[in-house]
Amino acid sequence: MDMKADSEDMDYKRPAPIEVFATRSTLHGISHMFTYERKYVKRSLWIVFFLASVGVLMMVCVDRVQFYFEYPHVTKLDEVAAPMIVFPAITICNLNSFRFSRVTRNDLYHAGELLALLNGRYEIRDPHLVEENVLQILKEKTDFDTYKPRPFNMREFYDRTGHDIKDMLLACSYRGSECSAEQFKVLAGIYLHVCTLNATPFEIHLTDSYSYASFVVAF
Repeated sequence: MDMKADSEDMDYKRPAPIEVFATRSTLHGISHMFTYERKYVKRSLWIVFFLASVGVLMMVCVDRVQFYFEYPHVTKLDEVAAPMIVFPAITICNLNSFRFSRVTRNDLYHAGELLALLNGRYEIRDPHLVEENVLQILKEKTDFDTYKPRPFNMREFYDRTGHDIKDMLLACSYRGSECSAEQFKVLAGIYLHVCTLNATPFEIHLTDSYSYASFVVAF
């Protein structure tokens, strides 16, 4: 009976597993919450403080995770006011690559197929799609039976048949000063005419065949 009593007394004095874990844990404050040697009030305060700290930690973590998935970014702009503005470079795209009224018989002989007006046999391409007045002009200019072709230069062709800045520039002013087509310097090239005003490019880009010939340029 005495041995049994001693065994029960030892089991009674042995600390609970949670208390053993708390005393050996390095987590701050947990040893004060699960020790039965302290008073109930102190243990309760430690539990309240511990739960409050864990709650604040979770709130901060959740807030930072949400902030991360918002992908925040900061854009900084430095603005410098300039008393004088450099003349801008303006690009005008004209889809009409050449003027049909300026095309000659020699042009059609050498570049008719390239211009999609003739086929490889020097015949009018798709005559049923051509307007009647244009078709009549093409028939007259494509009569090559007795024609003796002259030398052909593609750059000269676009210089001659390309749109003139005088025909397109209806109005031009910059910072209150009027400008005209005579002040533009034309640098000719295939598919591209660069007209320069005061050493700043004013580009006219010529591409396929649609009719846009008039522009009002106002700065």
